[in-house]
Amino acid sequence: MKTLLIAVRAAIFGTGFILLWGWVALSLHHRYDTILGFALSSGMRALGIVLMAAGGTLAFACVATFVTRGEGTPAPFDPPRKFVAAGPYQFVRNPMYTGGFIVLFGFGLYEQSPTILLFTLPWLLFAHLFVILYEEPHLRATFGTPYEAYCHSVHRWLPRRFPAP
Repeated sequence: MKTLLIAVRAAIFGTGFILLWGWVALSLHHRYDTILGFALSSGMRALGIVLMAAGGTLAFACVATFVTRGEGTPAPFDPPRKFVAAGPYQFVRNPMYTGGFIVLFGFGLYEQSPTILLFTLPWLLFAHLFVILYEEPHLRATFGTPYEAYCHSVHRWLPRRFPAP
């Protein structure tokens, strides 16, 4: 029952997160694409669908890992109670942001929107700064030595080519 309640909270927060960023992206698309004066090829729509599905699958796997292993949600105000270094988190420290970026980039391709594609750059910068300035210090304070060891063995954004010693 406890896991079910956590999953419901995670679904609500995840839906809100998707709606927020979708609304921002569409607002920018409708406002600025005509100003930029060029559009993308319609052939990009299929690639956009594939990227949205891949990024969404990665983000969903991250949420499921937080719910089942971490006993919490991805929301900063309802975080996991236990340290999570399993699932997608065994390869990179921030796979949920990576999945979100892939979804957003795929959405830009699907909408044939150069504005949405350009928006992914400040979105990535915002995510990076949020991770460095808030998440990592908070996780160090919350989980201590296990998190420090995890940081030394798993990269922030890109997987290691070879496992850490």
